[in-house]
Amino acid sequence: MKKGQNIIFIVLTVVIVGMLFIPGVKSFIQEMIFPIKKIENATTLSDKAYQVELKGINTSNANLADFKGKKPLFLNFWGTWCAPCREEWPSIQKLYDEKKGEMDFVLIAMMDKEEAVRKYLEENQFTVPVYLAESPLDESILPKSFPTTFVLSKEGRIVLKETATRDWHSESALNILNQMGN
Repeated sequence: MKKGQNIIFIVLTVVIVGMLFIPGVKSFIQEMIFPIKKIENATTLSDKAYQVELKGINTSNANLADFKGKKPLFLNFWGTWCAPCREEWPSIQKLYDEKKGEMDFVLIAMMDKEEAVRKYLEENQFTVPVYLAESPLDESILPKSFPTTFVLSKEGRIVLKETATRDWHSESALNILNQMGN
């Protein structure tokens, strides 16, 4: 009987580990277990939270406040040193290519050198607007982990906050973004 239990355990372990390495299965399992959810009692960022001077790496310099009141905003905090951040970049690029006319994108590289960010973007041919923060971040948007992404309505309401790697071009992410409208 014990031998039978060992065989079942080994078979289940091999199946579970194998599923994680089959393309698309890991993302599917993640979406099923940890779906992106709207924040129920969404808060609105204060005007103070928007007062962040941004140095453009592959775009013009700006202030985060420049993006309030125009379109929904995809605000992502990341770093070239962060493996989970690099993992989600291709899906962010796909999302940007599809939604750049409907929403603004601000990706802020944290704890990074400008040269490293510039090199990363060029090597991977990423075109999503990337910035370095040149003034302190308000506590309400200061990331505690990386990557951290906020999706904000044009009025500054936090519609979604994600503190883990995501496939931002997945069906569930696109459904939420499509429901936001302009």
